[in-house]
Amino acid sequence: MKDPKTMDRRVFMRTCVVATAALGSSLPADAFTGAQSGFDARGLQTRVLGKTGVRIPIIVFGAGSRFCAVKDPEKSDELLNHALDHGFYYWDTAHTYVYDNVCSEERLGRVLKQQRDRIFLATKLSERSYDGAMQELEGSLKRLQTDRLDLLQVHSINSLEDVDRIGAADSVLEVLRKAKEQNIARFVGFTGHASAEAMAAMVERFSFDTMLIALNHHTLGKEDFEKQAIPAAARKGMGILLMKVIRPRETVEGLDPAELVRYALSLEHGHAAVIGTDSMEVLKKNLIMARDFTPMQSDRMEHMRRTLEPFLAGQNLPWMRPGYVDGSKS
Repeated sequence: MKDPKTMDRRVFMRTCVVATAALGSSLPADAFTGAQSGFDARGLQTRVLGKTGVRIPIIVFGAGSRFCAVKDPEKSDELLNHALDHGFYYWDTAHTYVYDNVCSEERLGRVLKQQRDRIFLATKLSERSYDGAMQELEGSLKRLQTDRLDLLQVHSINSLEDVDRIGAADSVLEVLRKAKEQNIARFVGFTGHASAEAMAAMVERFSFDTMLIALNHHTLGKEDFEKQAIPAAARKGMGILLMKVIRPRETVEGLDPAELVRYALSLEHGHAAVIGTDSMEVLKKNLIMARDFTPMQSDRMEHMRRTLEPFLAGQNLPWMRPGYVDGSKS
């Protein structure tokens, strides 16, 4: 009987055009089919994404639920092309980002197939098993119309038990390892917004290049993401990406979204904020913020922390509750 993993590899090789050398995370910034040379921030402020060595804009184009709210594919194409032409070359999506029958990866694929070398592309796998994650990866590559990813992430770490599942044999980690060896994925990371303890455990137990973590959120008022998980990742030189940075405006009156983004980007270890984009108006405001950003002074940072206290202590949004996962396949 043939080894099923050998068969998986053959499917993987047929799906993707791979390089022959397995160079892993030691790839220099311009070695991944020359893609880094095509990145152009167009005057936007950038930061180096930790040990990846890649320079990215301080705001990432988020292609989640807000992006999928754009029903007209021609309008979503317009958003993506405008973003790229004005410096937002880091695009964030996921296998599960499907809302009201609009699939984020498919929308990105429409533009990617003609612009691939200009874009730093990140997607995510939700399955924890090897077989399930491999199927997700193959599906993502087809929808994105590409043979390679810049960043492949384990999606939505939610508990210590989840960390144990990920660390078990024949798990999604084996898929990430293969993807790096075959130069399908340049870097690997993980994401989460349910447990700072679990996020810190992922940092300590495994070797990842990046972490995408929710900001402005304490689980049941007991876990501090800013003080627990983020410093742990910083100590290992990981790229640290921030999400959910403007959600407090939905429950705390008077908060300016631009100030929430500025607060996030002023934190000590963060490299960039992922911001959902659903209109040209939002996109243009984000471009201005990325161009004109100045760090908050310490007294203003403290004022923002006090303002956010009611939000941080509660579970007043669905994404703050245990078991929530971004996206659905409906």
